[in-house]
Amino acid sequence: MGSSHSSPLSQCLVSAVGSANVALPSNPFYKLSDVHQYNLDIAVSPVAVTYPNTAQQVAAIVKCAGSSYKVQAKGGGHSYANYAYGGGDTNTIVVDLKNFQGFSMDNTTWTASIGAGTRLADVTSKLLSAGDRAIAHGTCPDVGVGGHATMGGLGPASRMWGSAMDHVVEVEVVLADGSIINANPTENSEVFWAMKGAGASFGIVTNFKFKTHPAPGVAIQYSYTFSGRPYAKLAPRFKAWQAMISDPNLSRNLASEVVILEIGMIISGTFFGTEAQFEALNLTSIFPDHTNASVVVFNDFGGLVLNWAETLGLQAADTLPSNFYSKNLAFTPKTLIPDATVDEFFQYLDTVGKGTLIWFAIFDVEGGAINDIPGNATAYGHRDALFYMQTYAVDLLKVSDTTRAFITGMNDIMTAAFPDETLGAYAGYVDPALADPQARYYQGNLAQLEAYKAKFDPGDVFHNPQSIRPAS
Repeated sequence: MGSSHSSPLSQCLVSAVGSANVALPSNPFYKLSDVHQYNLDIAVSPVAVTYPNTAQQVAAIVKCAGSSYKVQAKGGGHSYANYAYGGGDTNTIVVDLKNFQGFSMDNTTWTASIGAGTRLADVTSKLLSAGDRAIAHGTCPDVGVGGHATMGGLGPASRMWGSAMDHVVEVEVVLADGSIINANPTENSEVFWAMKGAGASFGIVTNFKFKTHPAPGVAIQYSYTFSGRPYAKLAPRFKAWQAMISDPNLSRNLASEVVILEIGMIISGTFFGTEAQFEALNLTSIFPDHTNASVVVFNDFGGLVLNWAETLGLQAADTLPSNFYSKNLAFTPKTLIPDATVDEFFQYLDTVGKGTLIWFAIFDVEGGAINDIPGNATAYGHRDALFYMQTYAVDLLKVSDTTRAFITGMNDIMTAAFPDETLGAYAGYVDPALADPQARYYQGNLAQLEAYKAKFDPGDVFHNPQSIRPAS
């Protein structure tokens, strides 16, 4: 892949994985064939991209890095700030896990072994083919399970089953010293704790073991569309949505999100149950005045997951490389958005210059089974999160100052409502402009993470611009 293997680093990498599995900047097609940045607005220049086939080869790559280079794994490559390629750091070795596609199912325990380079679409199909099983995960089919399940992994079934990360019962992981270990609740438990929420800072998972569930049978996909202007007229519907999802008795079988975009607002989601059970929720009484409503019954989980992907395809920024800017906030039952702030937010959308027609404000409900797990049981820092707000906008050539200010302004309105609180943020929607990012991503678990970082990776080998730093 590379046209020159003359440097000590390149020689070491070639020895580790073979010349056919090392790509270097000296290759004139390097950026085109090997550096597939997701956010085109953030330039990246890794020193090498490697394609190992075994955990032993991953370990050899890590040893090549030594104290001079940093290492980051790439699964699906959907980091909002291109952190799989270093996120702008110029001394990063990329470990592309695309060859780690192994799969097996224990039909006694229904525990699945899944290679860390598997994309979510393939996770779904393999689990269904191996006994009609399933796990909770996100809706983008090209996201890699490696990053997804070591960061959180939120999706429509998460209120019912927990996050993708919560299904992980064991990992095979390469550590900073090049050792290969198995980590689970009883063996190398400290590493296991850190990998469940902050994996990119601690090692490279080459294989997962997941507990699985029988795939859901019937499910309902619903949506209510509210079109037209002004946005201010939509504020009452958003308030009704927030009241609905903040009800502690809300069915865990119901997933819901609000998407605000140029055409108006869409309230949609999935209900895992029969059409009669869904109708008993009487959502139409909560969301009247819609311009269009859709209720579709799915009798198989595979078809439902495919529908999630097709719906997501309408939001091109989340499926294709583009120039975009994004921010996010976590809201808890104690930080529900005040009515006055909701009004201010929607009025802002009516008056602000956006700089683009392609923008979204997405509010995703979480809670349920995700929040059953104690906050310090894993590295994931948001066990109290009820919903996330994710805002992003796409510009065709480069994100303009106007677009950047528009996205920042949405966040500023929300944070101003909580002057005595620092709202958290989800590392899965990484925000390269976030102040004090480690504290915002990991909250009360940060000190423990920093201590474990000093223990397992004191040289900060597994590094990106917002990764965990070793405790002093």
